[in-house]
Amino acid sequence: MLSITSQYLARYRRLAGDRSDTLLPVTGAQRRFVLVRALDPTGRPDLVPMFFAFPSGTIDLERLRAAVRRLAARHTALRSRPTVVRGTPVLSVAADPDVSVTVPAAPVPGEPPAETLRRALASWAVQGPALRLFLVHDEERAEDVLAVVLDHAVCDGRSLARIVDELGAAYAEEAAGTLPAPGEAHAELTAYREAVLGQLAAEEKAETPEAAAYWADRLSRLRTHAAPPRPARVPEGAKPSGAAQARLPAHDGGVSFPGLLDACRSAARELYGPDRVVPLGYPWGGRPTGAEPVVGCFLNTLVFPVDTGHGPGQGPGTEATADAWWDDLDRADVPFDAVVAAVRAAGSGWTGGFDGLLTVDDDTRRPPLVLDGVEGREVHVDGRPVRGPFAVSVTQGAEIRLRMVWDRAVLDDETAHRAFDALTRGLRPSDRTVR
Repeated sequence: MLSITSQYLARYRRLAGDRSDTLLPVTGAQRRFVLVRALDPTGRPDLVPMFFAFPSGTIDLERLRAAVRRLAARHTALRSRPTVVRGTPVLSVAADPDVSVTVPAAPVPGEPPAETLRRALASWAVQGPALRLFLVHDEERAEDVLAVVLDHAVCDGRSLARIVDELGAAYAEEAAGTLPAPGEAHAELTAYREAVLGQLAAEEKAETPEAAAYWADRLSRLRTHAAPPRPARVPEGAKPSGAAQARLPAHDGGVSFPGLLDACRSAARELYGPDRVVPLGYPWGGRPTGAEPVVGCFLNTLVFPVDTGHGPGQGPGTEATADAWWDDLDRADVPFDAVVAAVRAAGSGWTGGFDGLLTVDDDTRRPPLVLDGVEGREVHVDGRPVRGPFAVSVTQGAEIRLRMVWDRAVLDDETAHRAFDALTRGLRPSDRTVR
């Protein structure tokens, strides 16, 4: 029987025919985001926003529009639109970059800029470009807040660093409005296509009966335990999501990933109670060997079954968690939809939903956005809808920055704050080692 990746490639090749320069295949990671969007009742995509505050008057709007157009013209993924054609996820590539810099108007004078940005992102039309910028003025702080927002289907963590760096470089270029030469854009398209095909080849090779049996056994106890949405639980006038954050000393230089998984177990125990196996998703992977460092989405989503039956100081401990995690990474190239299919074929009712998400970032790999010599201050805009019941993000550098957000339609604030406290307590000093 053909693997899911083999079936996808066969469908794509029949569909694309002689249009391989305008309809590109997608990686397993992109396929997941496109299908999740297609299955969402509201058609809501997964967005990756970055927010930067600049002193008022720093940003020249027309210069910014020219810069982002040059940026999108250089990168195939940024001038493409994720879509589904005859049931097949693809990227539709535009000949010219179709990007926008919008200055959304506040419905009432004095509306906080964060609220204006939340409304702008909530009205994201899936038919539009994958990269969009929004600029709002914060009169109280005498700042302009710039939101650089991407559809997750066209970017991952490595892409974000490059986009930020190159947007600043494009803004500094003298020849406003000048686009890359056609040969340069075509060469990048070729490199992008080869990188995606290389990724798909790795995924196709990874889809073995042995890998399917491994994931079916590993995730056989999974169920999605979050309570069904109950909008009445959202406090009147509250935003759709809550947030908590903390800063911890880095000590030996970082947090081990198994240590984070154990800390998430403590949080999940507070949220869902003991004796549950909670699906926790996290991104992992990178460009295929030999591929150009193209902008795109190459991070697969892996699943870690978090057993809440083990409280702090109980159960297998970080060493056993690490052993299980390393075994998972040996099968990390199996695309997410193939993992779900294997688990369901073994009789599980799990449909691929997550009760929690975990992302880890290294702030040394995220350059600041610099426009004409002025460095933007990265800020957060909380209160936006979240895809799962809760999500944890960890940024490592000179210190450890923890953030947790949660869906208020599923989790009440008091319980979520207890879970966040358990998360921070779970990061014992012995776990703060480089891996």
